[in-house]
Amino acid sequence: MTPAGQGRAPVLEVDKILDDPMTKIVVCCGSGGVGKTTTAAALALRAAERGRTVCVLTIDPARRLAQSMGLSELDNTPRPVPDIDGSAGGELLAMMLDMKRTFDEIIVAHSDPERAQQILENPFYQTVSSSLSGTQEYMAMEKLGQLRAQAEAGQAPWDLIVVDTPPSRSALDFLDAPKRMASFLDGRFIRVLLAPARAGGRAYLKVFTAGMGAVTGVLSKVIGTQLLTDAQTFVTAMDTVFGGFRERAERTYTLLQAPGTAFAVVAAPEPDALREAAYFVERLAADAMPLAGLVLNRVHDSAASDLSAEQSLVAADRLAATTSHPMVVGLLRLHAERMQRISRERRLVGRFTAAFPKVRIARARAQASDIHDLDGLRRVAAELAGTPG
Repeated sequence: MTPAGQGRAPVLEVDKILDDPMTKIVVCCGSGGVGKTTTAAALALRAAERGRTVCVLTIDPARRLAQSMGLSELDNTPRPVPDIDGSAGGELLAMMLDMKRTFDEIIVAHSDPERAQQILENPFYQTVSSSLSGTQEYMAMEKLGQLRAQAEAGQAPWDLIVVDTPPSRSALDFLDAPKRMASFLDGRFIRVLLAPARAGGRAYLKVFTAGMGAVTGVLSKVIGTQLLTDAQTFVTAMDTVFGGFRERAERTYTLLQAPGTAFAVVAAPEPDALREAAYFVERLAADAMPLAGLVLNRVHDSAASDLSAEQSLVAADRLAATTSHPMVVGLLRLHAERMQRISRERRLVGRFTAAFPKVRIARARAQASDIHDLDGLRRVAAELAGTPG
């Protein structure tokens, strides 16, 4: 039974993308709670077991990726995943973004030792590097750029990077991160803090006499004198590093637009998730980023799909009135609920495919339990590739 619209959707050929040596980056994106982490891990595992050397980067703080791959923990350094099938010559490494450590590494790499130490010990930096809105998304972009640069320079073995984007209120936050960071660096608050240092000496006093002192006086009352002092010290020390942030963000953004990148928008067959997926498809198109297709996760089906919900409910009502088989009646009603859910999911997906008829789709059925090992990831990957065991 194929609803109108859904049958016209072209198939996302997962193996073709993963096997292509020109594919260097796969980005799994979408709204929260739709299985991005599982999808990223499953695709990375399949690519590795088909011969690629893969680094999968997750931003998921729940550590589900580590557990499913048999690792006690993940950190900011790629770690080999044991027990994969390496008969095709592939290898899988996994890591979880440590936002604070990544920020620290940037400071150390792009500052002289004395200035780096000054920044790292600054209380304002310690707050900003771990809690500023958008920092996690920006650091994910930074880490992706680092991983790709290491591969291009021959400093790392991976030839494919799979990214599990951060869990965000909006699926667009990952792409907006460089712009948001630039807005922060160019914002009025930063300019006010930099003004004394850039003015220097007597000009320092003139700037404050002209009104800057009044502004910082207000800021002192709002955020406290010590915090304002820490912020000014931090921004002054960071002034020469700010340009590097912008340049690297622009390079990574360009990298995401390159032909070697493939975006997989992950969604569940639910209204909110598909609405976010639609927004992301439109955004990717607007930004000229290469969309591979939609990964439709947690799709429900039934082995008895010939028995409709209506027929099942009629049969249940008749049996309930004439016999004493409560278990059969219960099973018929459960089947009716499942068929109703399947019908609802198909209508939702049909609307999506009607709006985006050229978007390729791969599907994975809803699992009876959470994925917690490599075999579970293999099952998901095989379904997405259209070769379920």
